[in-house]
Amino acid sequence: MRKVVLASHNPKKARELRRLLKPLRAELLTFGDFPGATPPEETGRTFAENAVVKALYAMELSGMAALADDSGLMADALDGAPGVYSARFAGPDADDAANNRLLLERLAAVPEARRGAKFVSVVAAAVPGQGVETFTGEARGRILRAPRGENGFGYDPLFLSDDLGVTFAEAGDAEKNRVSHRGRAMRAFLEWAELRLIIGH
Repeated sequence: MRKVVLASHNPKKARELRRLLKPLRAELLTFGDFPGATPPEETGRTFAENAVVKALYAMELSGMAALADDSGLMADALDGAPGVYSARFAGPDADDAANNRLLLERLAAVPEARRGAKFVSVVAAAVPGQGVETFTGEARGRILRAPRGENGFGYDPLFLSDDLGVTFAEAGDAEKNRVSHRGRAMRAFLEWAELRLIIGH
């Protein structure tokens, strides 16, 4: 079985990626499988830049094919914030609860009609000797005034999906993955990976 490194130290994200990547039929490793691995600093101005940096680092560290996801929430009323700073919106050591509280504070005076938002995911695939490819997925919705649901992670409890009519935290795994930004980006990657195998690369 081939091995692929997931460039992540986030256990919740890694679990979601493993579910999405079942069709790849590969042994999926994470940074936790490489003692002493220190993820690179995410200094990119875009999701794509950060994803590429992480995927290349994981490939060079392991000598194996690597996948990295960089994703976040972009609120219309905040000119796309928190964007690439989604995971550290409330500070470098902030947890999901702190980030959600700050988002609600920033949107407190924003009326319902202007609470639109989108989740964006860029998946970078780095393959030794073959360079890097990126795949993008988006999911539209709006930000609620209070969290709903117990599933998922990050801003999921506040994001009311246009596709589902419930928050990502209220949706089941399969339901969320069908319409989520990360699910869409990963399906684009899987289609590319399948084609590469078919044509013999």
